[in-house]
Amino acid sequence: MHITLEADYALRIVDTLARQDVRMEAKAIAEKACVTLRFSLKILRKLVAAGIVRSYKGSQGGYEIAKPLDEITVYDILETIEGPLTLNRCILSDHPCNRVPDKKCPYHHIFERTSERLKSELSSITIASLVQNRKQ
Repeated sequence: MHITLEADYALRIVDTLARQDVRMEAKAIAEKACVTLRFSLKILRKLVAAGIVRSYKGSQGGYEIAKPLDEITVYDILETIEGPLTLNRCILSDHPCNRVPDKKCPYHHIFERTSERLKSELSSITIASLVQNRKQ
């Protein structure tokens, strides 16, 4: 199991903006995060739509973090890119279990419990804590 490259890049982009703590042009973000400009723009659009990043147009335009760093978690970023993080699609309400329709399958409960633990762990890690750990 792994996160997609897009999710990895989104974490890099948010980390770059958080550490710089200034408005940055997309090209500078892409260079510092080691992500192509085209892919950075695609990810930035998603981060803006989620309210994690704010964009500005014009000669003084660019991107910056939209809210306090202690209010942005690793889970927020991953969910913005990946959607709900679960170990199996049977956990999602729009994907019923085709094995045991009433969700009494023993695997369903294992996947559900483990997915909740993963969400809880990733939700407890803020971007502020990651930036602070880097400074030390």
